[in-house]
Amino acid sequence: MGSNAELKARREHAVAHGVATRGIYAARAENAELWDVEGRRYIDFAAGIAVNNTGHRHPRVMAAVAEQAAAFTHTCFHVAPFEGYIRLAERLNAATPGDFAKKTMLVTTGAEAVENAVKMARAYTGRSGVIAFSGAFHGRTLMGMALCGKVAPYKKGFGAMPPEVYHAPFPNTYHGVTPDQSLAALEELFRSSIDPDRVAAIIIEPVQGEGGFNIAPASFLRDLRTLADAHGILLIADEVQAGMGRTGRLFAFEHADVAADLVTLAKGLAGGFPLSAVTGRAEVVDAAPAGGIGGTYAGNPIAVAAANAVLDVIAEEELCARATAIGARIMTHLRTLSDRPGFQAIGDVRGLGAMVAFELVTDRAARTPDAALTSRIVAEAEARGLILLPCGTRANVIRLLPPLTTPLAQVDEALSIIDLALEAAFAVSSAAA
Repeated sequence: MGSNAELKARREHAVAHGVATRGIYAARAENAELWDVEGRRYIDFAAGIAVNNTGHRHPRVMAAVAEQAAAFTHTCFHVAPFEGYIRLAERLNAATPGDFAKKTMLVTTGAEAVENAVKMARAYTGRSGVIAFSGAFHGRTLMGMALCGKVAPYKKGFGAMPPEVYHAPFPNTYHGVTPDQSLAALEELFRSSIDPDRVAAIIIEPVQGEGGFNIAPASFLRDLRTLADAHGILLIADEVQAGMGRTGRLFAFEHADVAADLVTLAKGLAGGFPLSAVTGRAEVVDAAPAGGIGGTYAGNPIAVAAANAVLDVIAEEELCARATAIGARIMTHLRTLSDRPGFQAIGDVRGLGAMVAFELVTDRAARTPDAALTSRIVAEAEARGLILLPCGTRANVIRLLPPLTTPLAQVDEALSIIDLALEAAFAVSSAAA
């Protein structure tokens, strides 16, 4: 298999430069642990970027996959449909917020789900405009890039974006944008840039992922629902990263008691297998003509079997409650750390359930981002056996995404590593100063 260094050299010669990677080459993984090709163990607080909410290789998921693989692996749902797809659609229709008739389509990636949600919204409303938010991430396809509220690396160098996509500031009080200011900006957008009668949908992440784990206030989501209704605009909830129990509820929009017209899902939906979904109002989902949505691999039978097992695991192992408990443990620890002398670089600690982040700054008062310190902390943690991920439009946020099945002893072990990584990174910063 080779060493990490050997595989890195092979990757540099064989894999596209634009596919960013880390230096850990995986050999095996189990629940919240991962071992590289050199036998080194890591606690995985990336979880495949919120994919492995049920942990690596959960036994229930693997058993469902093995059973499906023994029957058939692919038929293409358009050619030979199967019961598992229908059952999963029924379950998602019942689980997503909203007391109205719903339907579901399955695809493969989060970006595909977003693309199809936009297509449905346009088909239903007969309008073409779409509004997203600053700091948003909605995928790397052409429409996904247009919706993203972060230029580098997602839009940089890729030319013109699709038309009639607009952005409003995401409510972020820590950086001086109140919910009222965000709503006022939307109203100004309607006055200056696009008639609301031309807007098909507003799409929002209830907790921004790549944008820095910024949490949309519940009151803002309720006001956004009211605003959308006033203009006949559909509301799309992008639950790709925040969904499937991650925030302590099956869907993050539930914290605000808001029902979106369309919900996009992926990542944690199928426990490590590629699957995504759009679930929403039946009349909206049905607006596309027969054959207008779908795909060859959309709703792959093995991934669908995994997703049905994931829903079972989330319910039976009470993973929403566990996400709340894990998140509270992490938040308490990080906030205690931020109060310690010498830890002033931790400017903010925020989270919802087990979707937690801390933001690094050079000055707490000015809230000046410290991207260099962020990179050092991630590297120091990795050197000590903990996988962390940076994020944020200013590359100065560290996000923690432990599997919701992580044993509490491993959560505590990871927090101890974070302590050591912070101390080491701060020492380098002080020496450099």
